[in-house]
Amino acid sequence: MAIEIIMPKLGVDMQEGEIIEWKKQEGDMVNEGDILLEIMSDKTNMELEAEDSGILIKILKGDGETVPVTEVIGYLGAEGETVDTETVVAAGSPAVSDAPVTTTEDVAPVAVQVPVAPAAKPQGGGKVRATPAARKAARELGIDLGLVPGTGALGRVHKDDVENFKGAQPKATPLARKIAEDNGLNLASLVGTGVGGKIVKEDVLAAIKPAQAEATAPATEKAADKPAKELPEGVEIIKMSAMRKAISKGMTHSYLTAPTFTLNYDIDMTNLMALRKQVLEPIMNKTGLKVTFTDLIGLAVTRTLMKEEHRYMNASLINDANDIELHKFVNLGIAVGLDDGLVVPVVHGADKMSLSDFVVASKDVIKKAQSGKLKAAEMSGSTFSITNLGMFGTKTFNPIINQPNSAILGVAATIQTPTVVDGEIKIRPIMAMCLTIDHRIIDGMNGAKFMVDLKNLLENPLELLI
Repeated sequence: MAIEIIMPKLGVDMQEGEIIEWKKQEGDMVNEGDILLEIMSDKTNMELEAEDSGILIKILKGDGETVPVTEVIGYLGAEGETVDTETVVAAGSPAVSDAPVTTTEDVAPVAVQVPVAPAAKPQGGGKVRATPAARKAARELGIDLGLVPGTGALGRVHKDDVENFKGAQPKATPLARKIAEDNGLNLASLVGTGVGGKIVKEDVLAAIKPAQAEATAPATEKAADKPAKELPEGVEIIKMSAMRKAISKGMTHSYLTAPTFTLNYDIDMTNLMALRKQVLEPIMNKTGLKVTFTDLIGLAVTRTLMKEEHRYMNASLINDANDIELHKFVNLGIAVGLDDGLVVPVVHGADKMSLSDFVVASKDVIKKAQSGKLKAAEMSGSTFSITNLGMFGTKTFNPIINQPNSAILGVAATIQTPTVVDGEIKIRPIMAMCLTIDHRIIDGMNGAKFMVDLKNLLENPLELLI
């Protein structure tokens, strides 16, 4: 029987993934462990490996398409085997057709209707339809998948099914539980239509007021039959990419969650520019890479963060903002702008690096970011972040904190500026820096002390080489 290839759920917040490129084509032989395709989850590119061997008999979703998690995107099967793609039901989605998925094998047709009742599973043998996450959860919990009722299409077992099987209560949203409790409804009697069979508010309301639920159906159908609104001339609507959605969600959460303020400082870059000129050739000879001002600033930030008095600058709020997690290391996030979005690759263990080490590590993750090859681990775990818009002539800005960091440093342009030096007016290269701080963790005085120390280090940078 044909084996479904589904869009995997790679994280708790992942709702959909974008297919970047299929590495195999229809008709190709696929061995277990082969790379089938490359997908983008939020802002991370991932390669999807085949869990079974067979011929790639059908690709349902092509390059560039965005697909909800757990939906079928292709099929593996035996040579000569086919699937009826017009009746394919998306895994993990409510079924909308009574027609079965069929193959050339002699199998009994399966009728699928809404609501979908949990399908019986083979016990002690036989192939169980299950997602990779469900299989992993079953192994960790010591549960026989054959005993777990699946709520996905055609009885596919999802991770939530395994976890629900382990617990006594069906999985439901807090609002659904509250409505059910207020109306004396037993949640165990309901079939959830949420992700992984989770019971949502609509499931409870439909059980309490079926007549009302039916009454809304004609209106919904009528609305669906309406033709799409004609756009005015010169207007175009494009679909938001997975990366753009992730940025939107993350920035909105940060902006609405953290009460912030920004401190602005001017840095005399005279000595730092001279130091870069001195180390440019030696580091190029050692690493084959060119040291940038972002490298020098990143290392200076790291050294300043490691001072005990600035530990809250290198911290995160955890447990619903009730506890502060202090880090005795620095994983430095460096914002990298792309044509279609923004990513923040992380230089892990920056506090243990020399300047040449930092140059190599930063260039590695930045190059991966620009080519879309970052792994999830290379985008997570940051304790502090910097973002540089100086190359675009930006004079000052208020960067938004990269959660769960407690602060972010914005680097603006370096401008030749008349400056008083030892009582005389001189032209000096002055760079603006903008530090945005989460006021829940850090007060203005502490932020100012950090910036004073950072300013001193950047203006007297020989300490970076010690």
